[in-house]
Amino acid sequence: MHTRLIGISGLVLVSLVAVTVAEEKSGTQQAARLDVLVPIRLNYLLYLPKNYEDQEQWPLLLFLHGSGERGDDLELVKKHGPPKLIASGMDFPFIVVSPQCPQDRRWEPIELVALLDNLSARYKVDTDRIYVTGLSMGGFGTWELASFAPNKLAAVAPICGGGEKYWVKAYAHLPVWVFHGAKDTAVPLERSQVLVDELKKLGADPKFTIYPDAAHDSWTESYAKSAVKGKRVDLGGRRPLKKKSGRTRGRSPAPRSP
Repeated sequence: MHTRLIGISGLVLVSLVAVTVAEEKSGTQQAARLDVLVPIRLNYLLYLPKNYEDQEQWPLLLFLHGSGERGDDLELVKKHGPPKLIASGMDFPFIVVSPQCPQDRRWEPIELVALLDNLSARYKVDTDRIYVTGLSMGGFGTWELASFAPNKLAAVAPICGGGEKYWVKAYAHLPVWVFHGAKDTAVPLERSQVLVDELKKLGADPKFTIYPDAAHDSWTESYAKSAVKGKRVDLGGRRPLKKKSGRTRGRSPAPRSP
């Protein structure tokens, strides 16, 4: 297991804040713009496949933990999901990055995009095969990241999360596999159901796994039983994905272990 602490600077453009003309004139309205570098600092766990050097490009899986694993102790991130499986000795033929959300905050899409861009520039990432999964707060983060940067992702697998109905159109072209417990009282099943229904209205074909006896912890079964079958992992669907140019990508499979 590799760990990295990174500081990323992202360019944020804010309009109508700082006057860009040489001299301000009172009593007039002038166009302005503020260009600033915003520092982003995230702790994260990074897993590179054992034969990383033998291949030019690798799929990347981004895992977003829940609210209980926030803070500055990366050991907490190993409590659930792919980091737990890796810590137990499981190997995967793809890069896995598991950031840690700072205490008292939630997942911010702009920070996650900055992280993905940074990793794509530094490692052998196949940018046509970037996948996202997350549980609880991370499930919400997965839905939101899909709406914020759908053209960066190949598929998403949110677990016991939710989001806004008006986000759905942005990622309707993405393969989506949703997981939720029917007895979840922390994040009711309806939070996932409404998004799945909206996707279907738009002609999408999301996969929806409901565990009839599960409460909020639907991730243990999702990762250990549904997502992991023997030594095979499949966290997303497959179909052509749209790029900003209007072209379509080839069929990128979700990350799989041998």
